[in-house]
Amino acid sequence: MHIDFPQPVLSPCIGICHLDDNGLCVGCFRSAVEIAGWLGMTRAERAHLMNVVLPQREARRE
Repeated sequence: MHIDFPQPVLSPCIGICHLDDNGLCVGCFRSAVEIAGWLGMTRAERAHLMNVVLPQREARRE
């Protein structure tokens, strides 16, 4: 018998949950809308945010 367990939803959350003056989380660089909608996003949407958008935001902050 083979059981397929659901794949966990990856998240950029690091547990530092506080929005800065620009409305972005200081820990993961997501907006409040992105955080609230995370579980409703497709895997492709989450991957795009994690691999493209969030690294760009982090680089601009540094």
